[in-house]
Amino acid sequence: MVNFQTRKPWALLALAAVAVTGAGLFALRATTPPPTTAAGPACSTEKSPVTVLPVSHWEKRYLETWQFERTEALPASRTPDSWSHYDLSYSVDANTAMFRATGNIRYLDRALEYITGVVSTARPSKRLPTSQYRDAYLGWVSNREDLRPTGVEVPLYESYFWRHATTTLRIMRQTAAVHDEPEYREQYERLLAFAEKNVFDKWHTRGANDNIYRNRTHMASHWAAIALNLAAITDDPARRARYRQVVDDIDRKLPNHPTGLRGQMRPHPADPSAYFWNDEWGATQRPGQDVSHANGVLSYVVEAADQADFWTDADMIAFGALLTKVIWPGGSRYAAFVDGSGSDNGWFSDGLVKLGRYDPAVQQRLERHEVVNGQFAANMALNATILQRPRTPEPACPA
Repeated sequence: MVNFQTRKPWALLALAAVAVTGAGLFALRATTPPPTTAAGPACSTEKSPVTVLPVSHWEKRYLETWQFERTEALPASRTPDSWSHYDLSYSVDANTAMFRATGNIRYLDRALEYITGVVSTARPSKRLPTSQYRDAYLGWVSNREDLRPTGVEVPLYESYFWRHATTTLRIMRQTAAVHDEPEYREQYERLLAFAEKNVFDKWHTRGANDNIYRNRTHMASHWAAIALNLAAITDDPARRARYRQVVDDIDRKLPNHPTGLRGQMRPHPADPSAYFWNDEWGATQRPGQDVSHANGVLSYVVEAADQADFWTDADMIAFGALLTKVIWPGGSRYAAFVDGSGSDNGWFSDGLVKLGRYDPAVQQRLERHEVVNGQFAANMALNATILQRPRTPEPACPA
């Protein structure tokens, strides 16, 4: 493996990457959502600068867990049970975020080690004795005891891992210093080919309505993230159109459900500046989505907003209000549902934490959060890096 740190320093090149769509990775363009009865987000009126903790603070916090992380994550990447890959996704996201925040190649290497390990355990479905498909695609089964039946291929577990793994691939493609390096380029092309065929094509061919256009917001969001990433990096126009169709369907209107993510969003009953949504398509009743799985929705929409894809700065403000005014109004009281009801453990690491990159006041609130793990620290580092960069205000939200 090439060690870029022995050459000219290139810290933060990951953040200077330009998306293949022609827009800067974090530059925003105006988007026009489809007509909807959903909530319209309010613009922030706060303009006073807020000082946030530096990237170095969060990198130090992350490194406190980095070596221990590998003792659990590496064995998980080498097991053929897809349930083990579910939690492994957090380590992939964390290392990718740290690479984006610092430009340090060792974090990318760690993420690639995990992804490559998972790919190495895939087997042809027809050779998996308990698979319900027995076709030519490569994949995994899970023997998790609560599956009925057990020993089957599970699209949820795979999509949960590959939403973050395809983000790693997108960052590699959008970072010229990585993509132009032969050794990394070879890894990138091999992993991309695998993801396109043995993740997206596989589940799309097996039935998009059952496996991709899922019956809950968070499960469909995982596939929206995968399709968004692949659309940004594929060189095949036909594939790009197919990926974009999935993204647009989930954002706007699923073919087998009455709404899409945009249509689920409503003014919050407790605070109209925030969003409220139910995790069942077309449903609007309280208590709405559970906060734990809301992370999956937020993980997707924040990354989409970063790429100026449909979701906007104004949306991020509404989600930020949901976090700071409803889910976590203060202290150590954390709601279990997005309507503010119930009590939970304050796990924000896989999605809600990413809102800090859009508002320094949200980032400052998150700095006081007591539930800090490696993934949380890594995304706080990335937030801090992004907040240092000028952002282009949307026309609806004057600077």
